[in-house]
Amino acid sequence: MSRATVSVLPLTAADHSLLSTLAQARTAPRHHAERAGIVQQLATGRSVREAATRLALSRQRVRRCARRAAAVGVIRALDDLPRSGRPRQITPAARLWLVGQACAQPKSLGYPHELWTLRLLAGHARRLGPAAGHPCLATLVPSTVRTILQEQEVRPHKVRYYLERRDPAFDERLAAVVEVYQAAHRLQDVAPEGHRVAILSYDEKPGLQAIAPTAPDRPPQRGRHPTVQRDHEYKRLGTVTLSAAVDLVSGVVHHALTQRHRSCEFVAFLRRLDASYPAEWRIRLLLDNHSAHRSRETHRFLDSCPGRFELVFTPKHASWLNYVETFFSKMARSVLRHIRVVSRQELCERITAFIQACNDTPVAPKWSYGLGTPEARAAP
Repeated sequence: MSRATVSVLPLTAADHSLLSTLAQARTAPRHHAERAGIVQQLATGRSVREAATRLALSRQRVRRCARRAAAVGVIRALDDLPRSGRPRQITPAARLWLVGQACAQPKSLGYPHELWTLRLLAGHARRLGPAAGHPCLATLVPSTVRTILQEQEVRPHKVRYYLERRDPAFDERLAAVVEVYQAAHRLQDVAPEGHRVAILSYDEKPGLQAIAPTAPDRPPQRGRHPTVQRDHEYKRLGTVTLSAAVDLVSGVVHHALTQRHRSCEFVAFLRRLDASYPAEWRIRLLLDNHSAHRSRETHRFLDSCPGRFELVFTPKHASWLNYVETFFSKMARSVLRHIRVVSRQELCERITAFIQACNDTPVAPKWSYGLGTPEARAAP
């Protein structure tokens, strides 16, 4: 390349500024800084030999950068140009066949596996691919399978759960639930003496395990172990069931701890609520479709006090609409997580202490899933 060819490199003021910045930057990629310096030297009219001498580079490297700049432009010359590379050994048709096999469950193809693994899918392709007209799959390896599946955004080794809508009356029940929250929000701005209805969100949390440690915990020690150390063995002491109802107007939590959650325990909880509110009030209860909530025993109790209770049921498989689930989540994350007790009675006492602390400073719930909007009533 001659001096004349090099001197005609087009450089604008912006190009000069960018090249000067890159040539002096300490955090820029090395090849960017090097090529920016080469282009600057050549743009001033210096020859390839002079530029190579000033930059302590080989003439071949300087000449290659100059040819690239003359061919594609100064700025694009800072990066490597795309190369042809090694041609793909696996044909597009073979890739489509492999993806199609990955989209079928292994058990439908005679394997005992529920999901594919890369090794299993590679072995399957090596065995059946050539017979299906794709001899290029005869030497397929798991890493290549991963690359092909990633390109097609197919992950047959993972499961993501979904919930199919199984309640034909979903929209009607959702509208009733939203109306309950709207009524509670309206009552939050009314003085207590003006209330004529109590609105509560109710559910049970069964199977709370009382787990006892087999060795004492070791607290964190600086320089030795930063976390609590706990022996991996434990002793099961039984379970308890927490029944709770959050007052959606005042934020007060009513609760009961029992061994089971049958109809008799639910009726006992209703009696507890009945004693907690004035006799002239109506108690509106938002709850799920558990069998105990619809049993004959429950209906007999409700018939014995007509007009006292109003049960509003959430749609089937829609517990996320019930605010009390938020309360259970808070308790599970702050109290029950990693809990160890010496008896089932201690577990009950600690749960009761947590609820009492919540009732000492109750917070009125603010349920805001698009209340009163068409989107809320049409939400899946």
